[in-house]
Amino acid sequence: MQSATFAYSPYGAFELKSSYQRLMAYATLFAALIATAPVIGFNLYQSLKAAEEIVPPTIIVIDGTVNIPPPPSITRTTPHPRVNIPDLALPAIGIPTPVPDAEVTEEVRFATREELADLTTPVGEDNLFAGADSIVINAGQEEYFPGANEFVSAEEQPVRIECTAQPVYPEMARLTRVNGSVWVKALVDKYGKVRDVVIAKPSGSSVGFEEAAIAAAKTCIYKPAIQNGNSVAIWVTYEVKFSLGR
Repeated sequence: MQSATFAYSPYGAFELKSSYQRLMAYATLFAALIATAPVIGFNLYQSLKAAEEIVPPTIIVIDGTVNIPPPPSITRTTPHPRVNIPDLALPAIGIPTPVPDAEVTEEVRFATREELADLTTPVGEDNLFAGADSIVINAGQEEYFPGANEFVSAEEQPVRIECTAQPVYPEMARLTRVNGSVWVKALVDKYGKVRDVVIAKPSGSSVGFEEAAIAAAKTCIYKPAIQNGNSVAIWVTYEVKFSLGR
């Protein structure tokens, strides 16, 4: 009796599971490569394109401040409109000189006021006052104050009107029973106000006569001096006496 022999190859759930996991890993890796390929290709293309567009830096060599060009804002100039300057014939201006009639060869004509005005006031693009009806220049006039030793002639000298304060007798002089006198020079401006006070001749003592005389002189008001019909600033000199009496 013959028997049949069968070749047995093991195949079951374990083998199917092992091949399934391997094939699944291959499929996942292949899908990932397919998904990331466009992104990698795009980034590579951008990198190559940026490398081609790199422009080498421009190096400017300056060998001194003379070769530095001015900025465009300075070199750019605004065009000025053209102004047609009339062609005026200049008049013959001369100084008359007496000569004999036989030597007179030509007649010299003197310019009129209008012609002189045209010569001294040209019309052009550089004339800032072209078209103005009148020009008023107000430079202002500052009052002149003479020096303490400067002589100023005047038809009328200043006249004292009032003083709001009288010289105060110094306390040191009162305690020591000292008398004295001080010569004061006061600068009276054209409005009659005292601008400055100096001592022309001191008392010779150091008890405070000079300070008291100066303080009182600054409070005085004068009728100003008159020179050629106008009030002027001038210095006045007077004596201030300090005495306690008997």
